[in-house]
Amino acid sequence: MAHTSNALFEYPRSPVTVEAVYDPVLSRWLWLVKWVLAIPHYVVLLFLWIAFLLVTVIAFFAILFTGAYPRALFTFNVGVLRWSWRVAYYSYGSLGTDRYPPFTLADVPDYPAHLEVARPEQLSRGLVLVKWWLLVLPQLLVVAVFEGGARCVGGLAGLLAFYAGVSLLFTGRYPRGMYDLNVGLHRWTARVVAYAALMTDVYPPFRLDQGPSEP
Repeated sequence: MAHTSNALFEYPRSPVTVEAVYDPVLSRWLWLVKWVLAIPHYVVLLFLWIAFLLVTVIAFFAILFTGAYPRALFTFNVGVLRWSWRVAYYSYGSLGTDRYPPFTLADVPDYPAHLEVARPEQLSRGLVLVKWWLLVLPQLLVVAVFEGGARCVGGLAGLLAFYAGVSLLFTGRYPRGMYDLNVGLHRWTARVVAYAALMTDVYPPFRLDQGPSEP
């Protein structure tokens, strides 16, 4: 009976998947110049995030009137989140890889950072009116601590990445516990961003799922 009760109240699985591959061998010094190497990506992402916001506004009205997120718009916004995660993972969001991020919205199977969001067939027309500003507010406050109010760097995640860089410089290794926590913070953030961007009705859990793989 207890098992049945627990199953009834099991939290729905998040449609947002954030994964990475831990690389124990990283350059000691490359992280010092990644801010220069990543500039082309930062420029592209600036325009992509402007487009992301415009697409979200269009999707708002589409969901309000049809109850569905248009597939092409959904695919584009997932691509922006995916691109952002790869850049964050390479640069000062994580410093998790020395492989330069590809310039594409599509998933790159052999790249060590991946993000997916399962597209729902239907979304609530009522929730779309309140979830992006009211319901998500507690989560945004948490994410502001994690990311410092930014998507790629800052906050606790950025601080962990900095300490990881210092560790690389002097020891040549990325502390595994620090890595697991960093990826977990980005995973939480991605769930919140997807919810705020109307891409899912599954409320992000107040739970830190650490490590490179989804639980």
